[in-house]
Amino acid sequence: MNSHAIPEDERQALAMLAERAGIAVHWTDARGRPQRVGDDAVRALLKALELPAGSVAQIRDSIEQLAHEGDEHDGFLVADVGAPITLHGVRDMRFELIDEAGQARDVTAHGMDDSIAHLPAVDTPGYYRLRGDGREWSLAVAPRHCPSVGEIMENATPRTWGVAVQLYSLRRAHDARPARAAGLGDFTALAQLAGAAAARGAQAIAISPVHAMFAADPGRYSPYAPSSRLFLNSLYADPCQLLGEAAVGAALNALGLGDEIMRLDDLPLIDWPAVARLRMKLMRRLYDEFRVDGSPALHADFDAFRMAGGEPLESHARFEALHARHLPPLGDATDWRDWPTDLRDPSGPGVRAWAHAHDKDVAYHVFLQWLAARGLEQAQRAAREAGMAIGLISDLAVGTDPGGSHAWSRQADILADVSPGAPPDLYNPLGQSWGLTAFSPRSLRRSGYAAFREMLHASLAYTGGVRVDHVLGLARMWLVPRDASAKEGAYLRYPLDDMLRLVALEAWRHRAIVVGENLGTVPEGFNDRIERAGMLGMNVLWFQREGWSDPTPFQPPSSWSPSSIALTTTHDLPTVAGWWTGTDIGWRARLHLLGEDENEDGMHQQRARDRGALWHAMRQAGCVAHDAPHEPPQEAPIEDVLRFVSHTPAPLMLVPTEDLLGLNEQPNLPGTIDQHPNWRRRLGADAARLFDGEAVRRRADAVADTRSTP
Repeated sequence: MNSHAIPEDERQALAMLAERAGIAVHWTDARGRPQRVGDDAVRALLKALELPAGSVAQIRDSIEQLAHEGDEHDGFLVADVGAPITLHGVRDMRFELIDEAGQARDVTAHGMDDSIAHLPAVDTPGYYRLRGDGREWSLAVAPRHCPSVGEIMENATPRTWGVAVQLYSLRRAHDARPARAAGLGDFTALAQLAGAAAARGAQAIAISPVHAMFAADPGRYSPYAPSSRLFLNSLYADPCQLLGEAAVGAALNALGLGDEIMRLDDLPLIDWPAVARLRMKLMRRLYDEFRVDGSPALHADFDAFRMAGGEPLESHARFEALHARHLPPLGDATDWRDWPTDLRDPSGPGVRAWAHAHDKDVAYHVFLQWLAARGLEQAQRAAREAGMAIGLISDLAVGTDPGGSHAWSRQADILADVSPGAPPDLYNPLGQSWGLTAFSPRSLRRSGYAAFREMLHASLAYTGGVRVDHVLGLARMWLVPRDASAKEGAYLRYPLDDMLRLVALEAWRHRAIVVGENLGTVPEGFNDRIERAGMLGMNVLWFQREGWSDPTPFQPPSSWSPSSIALTTTHDLPTVAGWWTGTDIGWRARLHLLGEDENEDGMHQQRARDRGALWHAMRQAGCVAHDAPHEPPQEAPIEDVLRFVSHTPAPLMLVPTEDLLGLNEQPNLPGTIDQHPNWRRRLGADAARLFDGEAVRRRADAVADTRSTP
């Protein structure tokens, strides 16, 4: 996308429009060098923002259009609790404030300045309606910050811990009963893990994303490229929970699938397509039986769930049914953008007519969401009843597949033909384009952030916390136009302050903590801003280094931030055992993922020096036995590493199950798709007995004992 030459006055006008639209024409790369975004890329992003810029006249019209919109939407206001509220363009001084319970009270403005009314502060967070001057506003009053770990635990100086798990990796004992074999981890296995972890003192379980995928296209299973962030992956539902083990076992037997599900459940790697096809056959039969023989109580619960789900649930179910009908062999379209025109509009008469004619298919997908939602709800209940103060922490992916349910049902809120990604940096010299969707900040403002609030509510509906993937995107997002290279993107600014206020409000309403994945190139002042909002950052052992020597020293635990959670690793990074042995280096070498200046021998030599640096830091911190040798051991000292990280002042430490079990392999290897078994590895231990092994108990106790010490 090389820019064609344009007159200087047009270029200046284009840059002015871009700046007012939030596009950073000038930016600084990872090497500190100034960069300028190409004109074609700027125009592509402006087009996505519905701001034509093909000529000077169009640019001027778009600038004028933005000027009329102003900084806030007339019908929606975001305010801070305890701070005065300002209304523009009004003449009346008397208003009515109505809270979420419908209670109304009169408020009077303190004064008027040039049609600006200054209303008294609201002292309780929440959503309100404000009436007066012949108008009505929606008002979001945000708390000063998200709930803290201390507030949730009712402990002023918490130093607690939890477990991080890839949900699909869990196993549960099936006792040769096919109805208990799922072929992957499910919400029942999660509930069992919650009970086992709580018994060892854990207060939280952070899980991989459980967003809805594509029921009819199980080849797409990356949890970070979902179809919708509003709904759940129905493969994680355990139908036995609501329908009974006998009914599920009978259905498997009638379908002749009992032996096959047992085989799939025993595999070390998940066969996603095979598991999904089998479970969809099972679920369809269970649904058909439920329609005829389901108990009145279950039908009442299903009907209540469908009614409460409203338009969003119906739209998702319609999408799933339509998607199944248009995929081969029934159809020829793998993307809704290639469907017949009358089916691309989720609220149009074509979709309504189709849904009416295929109500059974639509209701089937509501049924799947019902099973999944009740399963996740029960897992959180099990965690809390077992003694966890926080319970489940969900994972909110940064975007969705542009061909998925969320993009289809919320087209006005999604930027068309651009993808989030990352600019070129030292580790990815070509940059990254993730092939996902991003919200339009302009549309969010116009709609009162409806789609954003809807997504936050869905993520917190059945959990005690949420991890926001790539939280830097709340401030700015690197967006890449379709068919362009990742280098040809640009940063688009988002309304960070309003979005953080809304995150805090939804977290307050759900009494939940919020973790922001703030790894990578962080804009100046960003970490301070999310800290003031009460959002916890992430400190990962492998990145906690200081200085410039070789090897770079590891920071002592006392230097870690008390405003972030502490982790040994993440799903994208080596496990402790894998890092210690260089398993990740071997993978990268085999798959030709090394940089131009890297070679396998040199990286192993560097890792040996880094092992020495970590061992020295652990000795200095008193996290190894007093008579331990000065040289690092050959075998990974996992217990000592966990003890080292647990000594940090972080209010919450999350321990990956892979480190509890001492595994070498990491769940995902960035830069690969199917060359590495991403998102497929299963754990060897049953969830309910995960802490039964002596080594696991020692590691968990090392963390629990350290975290309980002031």
